Amino acid sequence: MRRSVAHVFVDDLDRPALSDKDVHHLARVLRLRVGELVSASDGRGGYRLCEWAGPAAAGAGRHLSPLESPTFEAQPAPALTVAFALTKGEHPALAVQQLTEAGADRILVMVTDRCVARWDTSGSGRQMDRLREVARLAAMQSRRCWLPSVEGPVEFSKLVGAGAGGGPGAAAGAGIALGVPDGLPLTLATPTVLIGPEGGWTDGELSAVPNHVGLGPHVLRAETAALAAGVLLGALRAHLVAPVPPRLL
Repeated sequence: MRRSVAHVFVDDLDRPALSDKDVHHLARVLRLRVGELVSASDGRGGYRLCEWAGPAAAGAGRHLSPLESPTFEAQPAPALTVAFALTKGEHPALAVQQLTEAGADRILVMVTDRCVARWDTSGSGRQMDRLREVARLAAMQSRRCWLPSVEGPVEFSKLVGAGAGGGPGAAAGAGIALGVPDGLPLTLATPTVLIGPEGGWTDGELSAVPNHVGLGPHVLRAETAALAAGVLLGALRAHLVAPVPPRLL
């Protein structure tokens, strides 16, 4: 994929058709020249190298001409999840963009006791659709072939009760850690990290999850803390940094 000058997502790798929005992006924003290489992914690990045929290519789905057979990239393990408390304005979109670039597999918008921002029922679906589009564009930019899932808003109590995998019957808090200023070093034993609001966690929330991890010596904004968690988890999974030995914890 690094040979390509652009990366896109398509529904079918056998016939990689682009949306009008992506055709405009390649032609008008990136200003690709006919014959330049574009990698196309199905967002589920599959991808193939194609050639850009230009915006005026005849027939629907003719903008990309496949050059190679599809290749499959295994999903990295363990799956990394970062949940962040709902914040105001553009901060959720910034968090989703950065977490996608950092390699998070599951991104959750979370509602905690001290969240100031709230989405009404009628608007939450629209907001989540927008965040998923933010994730798609960020995944295009960062050349991902696995699209992250973007979910929410979910209540803290339901998230903790479901466990790290989100499945029924999971032990409460299993594989989950809360980001706190004085927490222990992060490890892949807790591949799900929850980031609270800038008002902090309540005593009840702190006691609901026994694992507490630190993300640095300073108090961070929610979107900054989410990014720090995503980067640390991704670096640990990619073996770019070594976990702190247990004897030093």
